[in-house]
Amino acid sequence: MKTRNHSSVSEFLLLGLSEHQEQQPFLFGIFLVIYLVTMMGNMLIILAIGSDPHLHTPMYFFLANFSLTDLCLSSTTVPRMLVNIQAHRHTIPYAGCLSQIYFFLWFIGLDVFLLAVMAYDRLVAICYPLHYTLVMNPRCCILLVAISLFLAHSYSLTHIILLAQLSFCMDNIIPHFFCELLPLLKLSCSDTYANQCVLLYWGGALTILIPLLIIVSYVRIVAAIVRVPSASGKWKTFSTCGSHLSAVCLFYVSAIGVYFIPSAADSAGKDRIAAVMYAVVTPMLNPFIYSLRNKDMKSALRRFLNRSTLQSPQG
Repeated sequence: MKTRNHSSVSEFLLLGLSEHQEQQPFLFGIFLVIYLVTMMGNMLIILAIGSDPHLHTPMYFFLANFSLTDLCLSSTTVPRMLVNIQAHRHTIPYAGCLSQIYFFLWFIGLDVFLLAVMAYDRLVAICYPLHYTLVMNPRCCILLVAISLFLAHSYSLTHIILLAQLSFCMDNIIPHFFCELLPLLKLSCSDTYANQCVLLYWGGALTILIPLLIIVSYVRIVAAIVRVPSASGKWKTFSTCGSHLSAVCLFYVSAIGVYFIPSAADSAGKDRIAAVMYAVVTPMLNPFIYSLRNKDMKSALRRFLNRSTLQSPQG
């Protein structure tokens, strides 16, 4: 029986965002602040939704799961980068690299599927308001999140199984600040045809099919809003979708920078900047998008912070 060809590379070298040592303290400070803001913002969203009975609705149930996913997504890449900068050590073990890719792809995929689920929730709420509570019942909401988790896990696991079959012979330098799938495939000395096919089909589903479904949902939503007689009614109806639409645009505009802009001479630099946008900056901005544009969310946050302030002296 033929044994599987194991990689001869035991670790990879991550070049990070900059190879200039004098820029490392600045990058450490910037990304530490971004990570802390991301953690605090998303945790506040989750705690405010969980503690406020007024927000125990399908829309905010999905938002709490989306915030938890963003929190996990940021934790997959940023802490390791901060440790590498602080320790002046930019290596990551082979197993650690595959683990980082696995969780990163899982949470990215979950973000995409949850955005689609949230669009479906808004579609039912606006186009079929009389049937909303019947359609979006607790069992349906949990099922939609469970399906999203399963699909995202399948997406991530498929890539990892195929990556584990590849050999990495000599070159172990990844021009990135974390283990990302595309740069790693370029380093392999094995045939990556199967990996490229899976990347094409899964990537097409996540970057073309899901956005198309979201666009179709919003076309129907806009058509329903147009039929609302009063201008104030139209604005109030559409305002419930504004935060979600902003999050969709922010995520996909930055992701397009990686998968659809043609590679240039500095493609590695372009990929790193795009990855910072959708993997680091977007999870930080989403809590602001959902809290600043949503009156119910702002009220819930104020109530939660007031309760915490009043309870803290007693503690």
